[in-house]
Amino acid sequence: MDSSGAFIKEYQERFDRKLKENEIALLEHWKGQLDKIVSMRPDSIASLQMQIRKTTEMMANRIKILKKE
Repeated sequence: MDSSGAFIKEYQERFDRKLKENEIALLEHWKGQLDKIVSMRPDSIASLQMQIRKTTEMMANRIKILKKE
């Protein structure tokens, strides 16, 4: 029983670590997308809104893909 408890604990730790790594990668990706928008210095509010809309559409598409899997 003790060895299976140790196995479960180790497996849970690896799972948590992998989950954290995936979350970090995800946040880094979308932060990069937003940093691109910030660095563009759009000419008007309309062009800024267009870039933000494009980013949100990318996010929505990714969510759809993940929900299908």
